[in-house]
Amino acid sequence: MEALSLEELRAADKRTLHFTPYGLGGAMAPEVALDFQQHVVAQYTLAADVAEGTRQRFEQLRRVHAYGLLCYDLFTMVSDAALLVIEQALRDRFIDIHNGAVVVQDGDGNEHRISATDYADFYEQYRKLRGRKIQMGPTRTWTPFKGMLHDLYTWARRERLLRGQRNRGREEAIKALRNMVAHPNGFHLTTPVDAAHTLGSLAEIINQLWGHQTPGGRLYPAPIDRRTVAVGWNAEGGKITICQAENLPTAEKSDEWEYVLVQAVFSPGEAEDPTLFEFDSLVENTTYPCDLLWGPGKQSQALVWLETNQPAADTCDHLDRIFLIRHHDRLLHLPMRPEIAAGLPATEHAGTWYTIRADDPRDAFSHARQLTQAAPQHTSTGECGQCSAATIKRGTHAQALAAAAHEGANVVPIRPPDVRTPGRLPRSIALQP
Repeated sequence: MEALSLEELRAADKRTLHFTPYGLGGAMAPEVALDFQQHVVAQYTLAADVAEGTRQRFEQLRRVHAYGLLCYDLFTMVSDAALLVIEQALRDRFIDIHNGAVVVQDGDGNEHRISATDYADFYEQYRKLRGRKIQMGPTRTWTPFKGMLHDLYTWARRERLLRGQRNRGREEAIKALRNMVAHPNGFHLTTPVDAAHTLGSLAEIINQLWGHQTPGGRLYPAPIDRRTVAVGWNAEGGKITICQAENLPTAEKSDEWEYVLVQAVFSPGEAEDPTLFEFDSLVENTTYPCDLLWGPGKQSQALVWLETNQPAADTCDHLDRIFLIRHHDRLLHLPMRPEIAAGLPATEHAGTWYTIRADDPRDAFSHARQLTQAAPQHTSTGECGQCSAATIKRGTHAQALAAAAHEGANVVPIRPPDVRTPGRLPRSIALQP
């Protein structure tokens, strides 16, 4: 190792200077680069009630990240250490949730109460008792528990501290990356961008464990804003347009245009639902929840309705949504919200119904299609190991609704007007015999 002088240690690492707010480019001045790197990680903050030990480790990483200006290798060390902090956060939250007292079961089925000041204390006592199971989830089911990272993730999922069906796959990837760091095989170098990204993910995971969603988050976002949106189409010309309600007066005024007003995610430059062109009032086609407010009708009628009703903006949670899907006469119908399925006439109750939890209706439909085809490895109960969905119930219309209600979904029957934009999808597909 070549010894460095104090002056050399204080010098900015030239590699860091090329990471600018606009991507890789010409080298910035060291003072500007330092300000930029600190600004990037300053946006990641933890909720006030996060355990102190976890908080200190996180703040330590944010502080060291700034020293990457002087030593580029520190970005790799920050990124790797952040993956290890996730386990500490899970351990701290485990003790926090149980208030320091955990009821466990040994191999003979005997129950024991372990009082512990921290996770290391708990695990040592658990190991000596030859513990095998702990209670998890709303039903307090006895579940195998070995105390390792995988078991802690399983526990957090069962306790619904971690959310989102697509996040299950991301959590598996994060576990794999953590294991690579804990059991290294070779050398790797991480960029400041990757290090900041990992810190951001760590902040989201920690906050979610303590029950706080992240506004605009990538993993565990807070409910997203919705506003009144006008969707219009010209049946003859085959054109479709979307605009916020306040811009409707300047939209197409021809009587050939039809409009509907919906409550939807549509804030250009911030968050936009890319599937609003496929809106269907009876089935779920859109990426985010979308509600029919009025229509269809002419522009002048829509403006009168807006003036009279003045609908307010709201928010919607798009993770872990509950969908009902019908399979009947070799037709698989598109996902429905439970309240709309509850409002179906009795003539449309026949067949096998699936109650599925997913973040997106396409995920739910794909999973149901695999189940109807008896696809191997797609589990028919609980979380699927092959896709981003979970089967809550398979049964009759009434059983599917009861399962949805048990999960907290709204099952008060509604029957909205049958409204579909020209870009809509077929409401069912024929399955192969």
